[in-house]
Amino acid sequence: MATLARYYDGETAQAHEVSVRTTTNEVVIFRAADAAIMARWPLAEVAVLGDIRHEAVPPIVRRGSEARLVVGDPELRRQLAALVPQLAPLVEPPPAVARRIGTLAAVFVALVGVFWLVIDYGTEYAAPLLPYSLQAKLGESVFDELSNDKDECHGKAGLKALNGFANRLAKAADYPHEITVHVMEGGPVNAFTLPGGILVFFSDLIDQAKNSSQVAGVMAHEIGHVVHYHPMKGLARQYGIDLLVKLVSGGYSDALSTLASGGNLLLALRNGRAFERDADATGVALLDKLEVRADGISSFFEQMLEKEPKDMAAAAGIWSSHPPTAERIAATKRPAAGRPAFTDAEWKAIRDVCK
Repeated sequence: MATLARYYDGETAQAHEVSVRTTTNEVVIFRAADAAIMARWPLAEVAVLGDIRHEAVPPIVRRGSEARLVVGDPELRRQLAALVPQLAPLVEPPPAVARRIGTLAAVFVALVGVFWLVIDYGTEYAAPLLPYSLQAKLGESVFDELSNDKDECHGKAGLKALNGFANRLAKAADYPHEITVHVMEGGPVNAFTLPGGILVFFSDLIDQAKNSSQVAGVMAHEIGHVVHYHPMKGLARQYGIDLLVKLVSGGYSDALSTLASGGNLLLALRNGRAFERDADATGVALLDKLEVRADGISSFFEQMLEKEPKDMAAAAGIWSSHPPTAERIAATKRPAAGRPAFTDAEWKAIRDVCK
């Protein structure tokens, strides 16, 4: 059996159109363009991230690898699940509902789906093609909007260390533009990414980090969002094609008014499960590529889970914008090996960036 699917090799951000065939022992992945074999996965090593109840197309992975296979064809998913018991989550049926409610829900989902396809695919491919100058200007404007009631930290040595490492990561990912890191005083224990390669860290995250590898891990995760253009895609999806049209047509001030009138820029910038998984995988891959300690991402998640044992992402199920924390820990687990991201002097400067 063969059908088109999407394959991510875990080393680059490129999505490959592939065909998939199964044998009694393995899954064989072929490039659609020339039928070249891209990967062979033993059946005993494949697994599913998530399940069909919470995600439309949960990715298939090979244990111990960053590669992912996304099979959109329901029939192939059923065949794979029949051959490989651990792939059963690909075809778990939705909860039973009354016939009338099911019909109404199907009609509603179909209408929303048609609209979402326009938004999703339009922004997926159009957003990264916007001129970088527009993306950077938009990111700066959003940063001004979000930071107007907070104090920014200006420790030169700390900011130099953070910006230096961020740009090393971006260069390793072949991202062609400069990264700018800002540190805001206080909380929450968080960081986020804006269009144009702008990263914002809160000092509470730095203060509560157990070591420099955790800050480096969060940094690498955020660079994963940058290189996949997730912030631009998120804003465009939240506010629709209208935002892209205004930006491309020169209605820049109107576009900013659209964002400001939304009243919740952080909601628009939240990443979905697929974005978060992409950023996690890319972040770990970049740290490995630089031969820097890559255990900081998983240890940061472990620290979060210790402080909040009830995993809100898992409890929220389909309504959560993030994958379950335990799943993210397992996917990003790495040994505490490799060079430190920062020297002792740089780490001290980062810790003192707000002083």
